[in-house]
Amino acid sequence: MEPLFFIISLVLGGSVVASSVKVVNQGNEALVERLGSYNKKLEPGLNFVVPFMDRIVFRETIREKVLDIPPQQCITRDNVKITVDAVVYWRIVDMEKAYYKVENLQAAMVNLVMTQIRAEMGKLELDETFTARSEVNELLLRDLDIATDPWGVKVTRVELRDILPSQEVQQSMELQMSAERRKRAAILTSEGERESAINSARGKAEAQVLEAEARQKAVILEAEAQQKALILKAQAERQQQVLKAQAIAESAELIAQKIKTNPTAPKALEVLFALGYLDMGTIIGKSDSSKVMFIDPRTIPATLEGIRSIVSDVPTDSNQILDNQTSNINTNGLG
Repeated sequence: MEPLFFIISLVLGGSVVASSVKVVNQGNEALVERLGSYNKKLEPGLNFVVPFMDRIVFRETIREKVLDIPPQQCITRDNVKITVDAVVYWRIVDMEKAYYKVENLQAAMVNLVMTQIRAEMGKLELDETFTARSEVNELLLRDLDIATDPWGVKVTRVELRDILPSQEVQQSMELQMSAERRKRAAILTSEGERESAINSARGKAEAQVLEAEARQKAVILEAEAQQKALILKAQAERQQQVLKAQAIAESAELIAQKIKTNPTAPKALEVLFALGYLDMGTIIGKSDSSKVMFIDPRTIPATLEGIRSIVSDVPTDSNQILDNQTSNINTNGLG
């Protein structure tokens, strides 16, 4: 009997020792109750408990977990039904609160998240739900983190996954988007036509300005050319008159000298005056604005007699003779 009792004792002792040793994996924690009340928390690694008195009542991971929120019906501020689902990232930071403060932690969190989503969607209009998704995520994260803090839970991230309006609303939105796209296309087309018309008008205006400037420059250059031509012509005529006057002066000086030294020179002067008178008539006849001049041949001798009398009254001073001859020649030649 003794060997049998020893074997039984050994088996019972081994089972007791085995039941007193608890191994907790890394990333997990466990809660131990002794005789129905909370005793301690088992950390990752090798732990010992009192057999038949201590009992592990809760074992959970403290790593971050994902909570999938099923789709639910929500009503926006403008009374549009939409279907929203989300995903929540969370982890347990206080194992005692997570077990003793709430029953069925995961179900409680699912209901809390769904309630918060409905509340936030009810504050927004339909168009805002698509554009303000990041703001809604931040609001949900803040509210859920505050609400789950008594449960020993830390909510790290909340993401709205899908926001789906009803089929009727989707069709209306598609029609609205089609109309909006057509409107934008019409606006872009009209703006393009307006820009084209503006550019065309601007080009025509610039072309007209350039053409006017070109005409102005051409008129100015033509006027400057005419002015220069007139100046050159006037200078040439002046030079011609100066040369002609110098020639007449030299001729008069020679004539005066001949008159002074040759007694028959006055008769020759009479002949020269008569020839000059006749040349003057020839020049008048050839000019564009010609006039008809009648000369009685019978009066020529009388004219010569008058010239002879004038010449006979010429003073003997050579300078006075030169001046009188030059004046008479200029009058007859230029007249």
